[in-house]
Amino acid sequence: MRKLKNNELGRKNIAEFKDAKKTPIIVVLDNVRSSNNVGSVFRSSDAFLIEKIYLCGITATPPNKDIQRTALGATDSVEWEYAKDTLVIVEKLKSEGFFVASIEQAENAVMLNNFSPESGQKIAIVLGNEVKGVQQEIVSNSDTCIEIPQLGTKHSLNISVSCGIVLWDLFNKITN
Repeated sequence: MRKLKNNELGRKNIAEFKDAKKTPIIVVLDNVRSSNNVGSVFRSSDAFLIEKIYLCGITATPPNKDIQRTALGATDSVEWEYAKDTLVIVEKLKSEGFFVASIEQAENAVMLNNFSPESGQKIAIVLGNEVKGVQQEIVSNSDTCIEIPQLGTKHSLNISVSCGIVLWDLFNKITN
């Protein structure tokens, strides 16, 4: 077995990415403190052809050296927009027919492995602050909460890891 070189991977260039049919998922970052986490979310969103990222509240925006360091150019391919108020974005997405799911540990949360999106459903996932999580106001206005099953001693995963896991899972469920 031989590792492939970058030019053998058949990846899209930025123009091809922008023209490609997107996976009907939007990522909303609710007051994410770490610019490195933001960059990682951009990179995962690029990998799965995510439609758009909303950067809300205190979440850093490009251009930012720490975002760029982890995004590796994905800020040029993935569409993004800043919004001061996460709730305004959640309400806007719901009015546009998106099913809004906060990625959070909450009462009556659906475990990710048990979540099945409806066929043709547009989904917005909300990921929150590294310490406080998704704001309660956003959780209360979400259509559901999705929880990633965990079996160890820690209470949560890093938000960029959570985002990658959820995007991979939803991408598989939507495209298969």
